[in-house]
Amino acid sequence: MKINNAVPELTDVTVHASGTLTQGVKGPGVELRPWIAHFPVCPALTQHQIAHVGIMRTTAPTRIVRTKQTTTYFLACFGGRGNVLIDGRWRRCRAGFASLLPAHTLNAFEALPGVKWEFCWACYQQPLRPVADVSSPVMARYDALPLRSAITGLTQECKTAAEPTMIQHWADLIHNYVRRFAQPFQEDDRLRTLWERVVRHLGDPWSLARLAQEAGYSNEHLRRLCRHQLGRSPMHQVTHLRMRRAAELLASTSQTIEAIADQVGYHNPFVFSNAFTKWIGWRPSEYRRKKLTTEP
Repeated sequence: MKINNAVPELTDVTVHASGTLTQGVKGPGVELRPWIAHFPVCPALTQHQIAHVGIMRTTAPTRIVRTKQTTTYFLACFGGRGNVLIDGRWRRCRAGFASLLPAHTLNAFEALPGVKWEFCWACYQQPLRPVADVSSPVMARYDALPLRSAITGLTQECKTAAEPTMIQHWADLIHNYVRRFAQPFQEDDRLRTLWERVVRHLGDPWSLARLAQEAGYSNEHLRRLCRHQLGRSPMHQVTHLRMRRAAELLASTSQTIEAIADQVGYHNPFVFSNAFTKWIGWRPSEYRRKKLTTEP
């Protein structure tokens, strides 16, 4: 369900409501954060580039905003509902749904007044082979029970017997349950092929009609498939891929903002700057400056 309210400028914040309950495990050397300080350390998470996993039960005013997110965050709701910021818009994440928030975008989520929100999560460091790819959903239906059970099992094993083989099995299960959401397509799926083609030609003038033609679907069928499998419209997916690539170029090259805008399909730098700010949370020049000052 979409929330159509405008999103004001956000700043980094972490607020947990009194009575918030969390449990989970963290990888070795993970940045210390108060709400995971009591989590046992689990070296097996490192194999999958997972920073921490957990389960949270909370209410308002719990709110977390990350404007310089460097991790990929998977959130699966199994009770109540809350807000998740996706593509610059607040959207409801309720029981039976999950959301995948990619790195290098403006990430935020918050509990709603008077509503209990229960969810489990997995936070990934940036691996060589990311868990999220060009065809990963942003929000879609998802049964969180298996993932929640695996996180509970891993947490208990780390706190009690700590048998390495069992710990490895639980960690593998968690990663595979996340992959079930993040990589839902078969290898020969036409949508995966379509988005890989779009990534190779982001500067092209993509339209719904052209996307549908290249995928071999009608406009309406492609729109329905994207809504169901990705949680966004076809053209929103194109914008997402363009913004992701623009963020990579701003952080890793010295190309001008005008050149980057043109490379990802924006011939008007002003239009590109407004779109980038909405999706990423910073103006392109600010994003580049902050990445240069925060990267080691």
